[in-house]
Amino acid sequence: MNELKTIGLGLAWDDLEKGDRFKTIGRTVTETDLVNFINTTGMVEVLFTDADYAREHAPQGGRLVPGALAYCMGEGLLVQSTLQHTGLAFLEMSFEVKGPTFVNDTIHVEVEVLESRPTSKSPDRGVVKTRNCIVNQKGETVIVYEPVRLAASKKMRDAT
Repeated sequence: MNELKTIGLGLAWDDLEKGDRFKTIGRTVTETDLVNFINTTGMVEVLFTDADYAREHAPQGGRLVPGALAYCMGEGLLVQSTLQHTGLAFLEMSFEVKGPTFVNDTIHVEVEVLESRPTSKSPDRGVVKTRNCIVNQKGETVIVYEPVRLAASKKMRDAT
């Protein structure tokens, strides 16, 4: 009997080269996403909990969501598509909010590989640095962050 091949595995550090670019699928931020996130994290600021207050004080009078929620949803899109069986550790990152994200915005992540190299201790592990831009349905970049991750090699990933 043939062994079943696992599909949906992530990108290994040695699958990636400096300059590679790709994007994720999109995901719409819902009112439920906002409510669950702010209640889970304790970010129950009136800007997120009071629709009347938000209409008066938020940019464009919209249902503003925390930048942390947009970031977490972007990371979720990346985990689903690029990090299964390859993501080993999140090491550090820079982070900049460029604009607001609102309930009903649809976001995706555009990724550029800035660095991909083996670690000095093991060629089965590598360091990958990317520039990730969270982009809304209008083509506006709302968040830019540059994570540095420890990632498995193809050999290590394919052994699972």
